[in-house]
Amino acid sequence: MESIIERINQGKLWHFHGGIHPPEQKAITSGKPIKHLPLPKQLILPLQQHIGRQGDLLVNVGDKVLKGQALTQSYNPMAVPVHAPTSGTISAIKKSVIAHPSGLSELCLFIDVDGEDTWKAREICQDFTKLNRQQIIKKIADAGIAGMGGAGFPTHIKVNTKPDINFLIINAAECEPYITADDLLMCEQSEAIVDGIKILDQLLNPAFILIGIEDNKPQAIKALQQATKHIEKIKVCVLATKYPTGGEKQLIKILTGKEVHSATLPINSGIVMQNVATCFAISDAVINDIPLIRRVVTLTGSAFSKPQNVWALLGTQVSYLLDQAGFVSEVGEPTSSLNSAQPSPPVIMGGPLMGFSILNEQVPIVKTSNCILAPSKVEMPSAFDNNSNEVECIRCGQCADVCPSQLLPQELQWSAKAKDHQQLMQLNLFDCIDCGACAYVCPSQIPLVQYYRVAKAEIRQQQQLDIKAEKAKARFEARKLRLGQEKIARQEKHEKAAAARKATMNKKSADGGTASSAVAAALARVKAKKAAENKSTELSATSSEKSDNNEQVENSPVKAAIARAKAKRLAKEQSSESPVTSNVVTSGHEQTEKSQVKAAIARAKAKRLAKEQNTESPVAISNAQDVKEETKTSPVTNEETQNKVVNDKKARIAAAVAKAKAKKAQEKQSSAVGKTLSKETMQETPSEKTTKTPTSANDKKARIAAAVAKAKAKAKLRIMDEAQQASTTNSEKST
Repeated sequence: MESIIERINQGKLWHFHGGIHPPEQKAITSGKPIKHLPLPKQLILPLQQHIGRQGDLLVNVGDKVLKGQALTQSYNPMAVPVHAPTSGTISAIKKSVIAHPSGLSELCLFIDVDGEDTWKAREICQDFTKLNRQQIIKKIADAGIAGMGGAGFPTHIKVNTKPDINFLIINAAECEPYITADDLLMCEQSEAIVDGIKILDQLLNPAFILIGIEDNKPQAIKALQQATKHIEKIKVCVLATKYPTGGEKQLIKILTGKEVHSATLPINSGIVMQNVATCFAISDAVINDIPLIRRVVTLTGSAFSKPQNVWALLGTQVSYLLDQAGFVSEVGEPTSSLNSAQPSPPVIMGGPLMGFSILNEQVPIVKTSNCILAPSKVEMPSAFDNNSNEVECIRCGQCADVCPSQLLPQELQWSAKAKDHQQLMQLNLFDCIDCGACAYVCPSQIPLVQYYRVAKAEIRQQQQLDIKAEKAKARFEARKLRLGQEKIARQEKHEKAAAARKATMNKKSADGGTASSAVAAALARVKAKKAAENKSTELSATSSEKSDNNEQVENSPVKAAIARAKAKRLAKEQSSESPVTSNVVTSGHEQTEKSQVKAAIARAKAKRLAKEQNTESPVAISNAQDVKEETKTSPVTNEETQNKVVNDKKARIAAAVAKAKAKKAQEKQSSAVGKTLSKETMQETPSEKTTKTPTSANDKKARIAAAVAKAKAKAKLRIMDEAQQASTTNSEKST
């Protein structure tokens, strides 16, 4: 490190590979002071003006805002806030075209300026040396400061590194042609820039502070040397003019001789670099509590009648700056390009080598905008050619000779055309600083930088998609793991609950039983009840299907039972009418004959009723198999004949049943008469007994007569039965 300082003191610096010496064209604006412009009528503020993420909105449409008021905030370290450059009203929050080579549209805040330029309350710091490290870093972050040299990296992250670094390098080279914004800033604000360097020294505590500035800025060199002459650790290093000396890796190589290899950062070599405009913004933020709301912009080119450097509020539209600098057309007439989509001559944001043409003059100035170039056709004829003059590469190798990053531009271009992203990464595409030196020397007029920018954008987009896919995969895996854990937890919970229920069920009660046995019994009852209900349902369905066929069968037993009841009641009436006196035996024979006749009549009625109902009696149902067999053996197939045979059979059965019932009733009547006689005999007085003793012969005769009458009745019934059977047989034969 001491040898490096010795070389610097001797003016013996290193050199980087490649580089070019284009016409500087800085004298157009370098001799004029920075101009303060009137307030524009409207400002357009993109929410993202740096590398990283945009912040969250703090305001809504219609809100009144003050100068310096924060409009966004974020807790993400890669996001810096945006502030109101002046007081006014939020008129819209919508997408608008931004400063980008592709003409992208991003979310922007539209502020209608009220013209009062009213500040928010500020806290001025009289002595920043009394602030601690965290307080300074917070002030820088809250001020929304990002690298103003072109990359736009958040400054609070860059300065929040390990202390005791070797070199703090201040980039004051401003190597690109036409641009003089940093040159004029160093001339006019050298003291404020040195204050910003001191604040960085307090944060980083570097061993040495090196200010690299090209030798084409004599006034700026003198101003910086005067402001730092009492600070020993600050060295103002005057460099030979060469493009692109202002590149980070190139300036480090010139001042320290160290190579920053691909995919590494300067901090790994103990080096931190900041731009002079960033140092001025740090001083304003920490000391004066002024956030980053303005910057110096160079308005240059032959198309301007009043080229100069101006203090431009962030969000100022390019069209407003063109009017302030006297933008003129080719015929020499001033033009207002507010409603023009493509001005003539073209307008370039940035320098001639690293800048890009803007397609809409409503594009706003952002934190990294340092120049608006409006060249004439004589100065830059390529800017006026709508049709590219590109021809095939002749493999001259000049692009590789001038590349400051020691890349292979021609191979990068071939891979970019083929969209071979893997090959581009192997060729270290992202080491390209888009300096444009390769395109400047290309004899085939190939816009090499444009190919590289498109390829970088595609690769970044694919990387974002890959990152989102990885995050989605991680979320899916986490969700899958969580669901699995929840499932296991539920299973364990259910198992514990089941074990607890089982223990409760098996626990014996006071009567010696268990809850499980009671539950089992209840379940058995429920199952039995359910089975019975199913069975009854099936029986009801079966009975409903057979209801029409069995209607007559159901009615027949009822009527037969009614006939039997009538016969029984008749027998009881006959029994109750028996004589209780001595002439009972005499009239018994007549009563018996009457009862036999009535019984025969009852049997005949039962037989006729059975024929009329043409239904089966219970006995006939029990003998249904016999009827079927007779029907099967009968040679007659006529349905009517078969029905008649079945009906005759039923009638005979009904008659036999009625006869048996009558016989039983007669026997009961005879026994009842005998009992009555014996009872009366026992109840007679002695006088009556003596009176009846001579008449015992008469009683015997009466009994004999009754027996004869009974025999006659039996014979008569037998004859009637035989006649009935004979008639039935004849009817069957005739059938």
